[in-house]
Amino acid sequence: MLRWTVHLEGGPRRVNHAAVAVGHRVYSFGGYCSGEDYETLRQIDVHIFNAVSLRWTKLPPVRPAIRGQAPVVPYMRYGHSTVLIDDTVFLWGGRNDTEGACNVLYAFDVNTHKWSTPRVSGTVPGARDGHSACVLGKTMYIFGGYEQLADCFSNDIHKLDTSTMTWTLICTKGNPARWRDFHSATMLGSHMYVFGGRADRFGPFHSNNEIYCNRIRVFDTRTEAWLDCPPTPVLPEGRRSHSAFGYNGELYIFGGYNARLNRHFHDLWKFNPGPSLKTLCKLAVIQYNLDQSCLPHDIRWELNAMTTNSNISRPIVSSHG
Repeated sequence: MLRWTVHLEGGPRRVNHAAVAVGHRVYSFGGYCSGEDYETLRQIDVHIFNAVSLRWTKLPPVRPAIRGQAPVVPYMRYGHSTVLIDDTVFLWGGRNDTEGACNVLYAFDVNTHKWSTPRVSGTVPGARDGHSACVLGKTMYIFGGYEQLADCFSNDIHKLDTSTMTWTLICTKGNPARWRDFHSATMLGSHMYVFGGRADRFGPFHSNNEIYCNRIRVFDTRTEAWLDCPPTPVLPEGRRSHSAFGYNGELYIFGGYNARLNRHFHDLWKFNPGPSLKTLCKLAVIQYNLDQSCLPHDIRWELNAMTTNSNISRPIVSSHG
């Protein structure tokens, strides 16, 4: 049964940060918090969550190796991405309120906690924020985001081969996903699953006619083609700034925000790219409200788990009372 087990306060308050899991630790980089200063240039903060002790720690600021020379550390930002390859976290993109968006690649060693800027070649993506990043082998894939120079949403896919540090703009085949930012992209096998995000009804330029995508788009990294995903009977509400991860070949979506509805979500969704006959039958029982009394006990337990809400959420209190 899916059940929330721990609810602890006291961690760093922020949104549009980026995080990776390294063993039993989660490294969280930057992000936005109301009231904090994003105009003064300062080092990005790094918080570490220990999943055993359930406690947060914050890394101290990096001191310059040479007196009077600024250390190689990304500036504080939000809307960036991080991925883990071997023992290195690659941080790319994001923005703050002074420098704007960034397209410099940073590398963070999880053993020494030292930053570096690897030398790269090829077609470097334009500076942006709100893009997604995921990994297949030694390759990082970047999709979408809001490009600063073009001042529009993107639906390009770039990849970085970290064994050669070479960027490539992929000339994709098929019907591409809509231009968007603050979506998620999750690698399951060799397929990249894109969900959600903020887009514009009329195209790549922001005209204040926002829409929030709620259909999954699939990109095959082997053929470099966008695939047609079969329709599903039940779809989540469109959203941005949610979280997503893959587990046992399935995609999980949690939370997010939809400005058109002015609604923050606290729901959890699971998508199975290739559901078994058993799963399809359980979905049919739920969808058509069929009688469950003749079903085996374990099947009825699973159906109950699939349709019973958790109860840890606290009501949202308006700041206006």
